[in-house]
Amino acid sequence: MGKISLAAKVTHVPSMFLSELPGQHHGCRQSAIDGLIEIRRRCEADGVDTLVVFDTHWLVNSGFHINASARYQGIYTSNEFPQFIQNLTYDYEGAPELGDAVAQIARGKGVRIEAHHVDTLELEYGTLVPLKYINPDHRMKVLSIAAWCPWHELEDSRRIGEAVREAIEASGCNAAVLASGSLSHRIHDNNEAQAGIHTISNEFYRQVDKRVLDLWTQGRFEEFTAMLPEYARACHGEGLMHDTAMLMGLLGWDKYTGKAEILTDYFTSSGTGQVNAVFPMAA
Repeated sequence: MGKISLAAKVTHVPSMFLSELPGQHHGCRQSAIDGLIEIRRRCEADGVDTLVVFDTHWLVNSGFHINASARYQGIYTSNEFPQFIQNLTYDYEGAPELGDAVAQIARGKGVRIEAHHVDTLELEYGTLVPLKYINPDHRMKVLSIAAWCPWHELEDSRRIGEAVREAIEASGCNAAVLASGSLSHRIHDNNEAQAGIHTISNEFYRQVDKRVLDLWTQGRFEEFTAMLPEYARACHGEGLMHDTAMLMGLLGWDKYTGKAEILTDYFTSSGTGQVNAVFPMAA
């Protein structure tokens, strides 16, 4: 019988890489890095052997998709931010059986979804960046699920989250599940980007983000799930917040009774709102 030992919403801002380099921004994202390292520590303490990532940097335009390769290997340079992420070597064992099980269960719930076993289907940086800090020794298996879904219904993502939980619990996995994406995600206009690396693009987005975090830490998920579709639209949630819908589906949606623990305080980055937060699993 499998279990989920940890569930979290995590940041994948590429400026974490910049933070590790000498220069004016050295150390600027240390709190974000520390939050991911704390997740690693908890995974190691709980014996987690599999990481499932809902990746808002994997864009899909039709259907839902799972990268269920047996192994992920490559050298990654971001085509979005090549100045931040380049020549990142990765080598992770996959979890193909779990990926197939998630797809089968989700299809039973009426979701159009496929699990792919294609060696040349690469990972995206919504998976690779947090894994750099959470799985540096490559000990844990990885399963990546696309969560940048511009023409999809959040209700289907909710069902995928339910399917992930059911598949894990029916397996032998001890898993951690990561929703990898920002809160608000209206990136600065091009000519404002360099000066705005540490700021929000609109004060409205900051205020709504902070209200959302209040709801999370107070355990008010009936209210949060009710506002999620409009929040995703009005604040340009990353990937339209399909990662968050998947996470909420896994946790129980509006019936979830836990209270989020903030590991990295809310911060703004290149116009967007970011956090690392853990959602305790129900006993």
